[in-house]
Amino acid sequence: MADHNPENTPQTEAVLDWHDGDMPYSRAFDDHFYCRSDGRLECGHVFLAGNGLPDRWQRKAPFRIAELGFGTGLNLCETWRQWRGTAPEGASLHFTSFERFPMARADIARALAHWPEIEHERTILADKWPDAPAGRVEIDLAPGVRLTVVCGAALESLGNETTPFDAWFLDGFAPARNPDMWSAELMAAVFRLTVPGGRFGTYAAAGFVRRNLAAAGFVVERRPGFAGKREMLCGERPVG
Repeated sequence: MADHNPENTPQTEAVLDWHDGDMPYSRAFDDHFYCRSDGRLECGHVFLAGNGLPDRWQRKAPFRIAELGFGTGLNLCETWRQWRGTAPEGASLHFTSFERFPMARADIARALAHWPEIEHERTILADKWPDAPAGRVEIDLAPGVRLTVVCGAALESLGNETTPFDAWFLDGFAPARNPDMWSAELMAAVFRLTVPGGRFGTYAAAGFVRRNLAAAGFVVERRPGFAGKREMLCGERPVG
């Protein structure tokens, strides 16, 4: 979920505490991995609705989602759950996430067990997740559903990508705790890798995040945030 590397933090794995039994907390970034009220519902409000989903994936052409910050895999699992119930027959989903510190299988399974609604997705993800995730992790989750997790610094990883995405979930740790994940350079890379008419959604509403997204070329929209949070951001890469 992070791009910045605090001193004394291991390079390849998330270092966690656990709050309330099953809520992972990053020691490196002094922050929770998702909204404390309900991260699954937050995903639906911010990332799916912010990207106009599931409406925009009602097509036969492959739909490509990218995410900054895989974390527990919660956004993947909730997206996949909604995809299973709404995607047209024969459609395909490719979900790509960029993650500096991938979590261990047991930690992913523990965190996602909080939501019985995604038990089907959690079980498959945990079963297929590698013991030592590194490099480019490719997992076929189900017919027509593929997961790619690119382990490493986000800016470098995005620099190696060439195929643009239909939707972006911008889900790094809070901008105040991890400003590198919201930099002008990274937002420009996100814009480059967005199809014309493609969208992004993020819980972040900090002024410098909004300015960096707009400077990259996105038309940025403010919407009410989740669970009483005043604002979130979403937007579109203009067509033409």
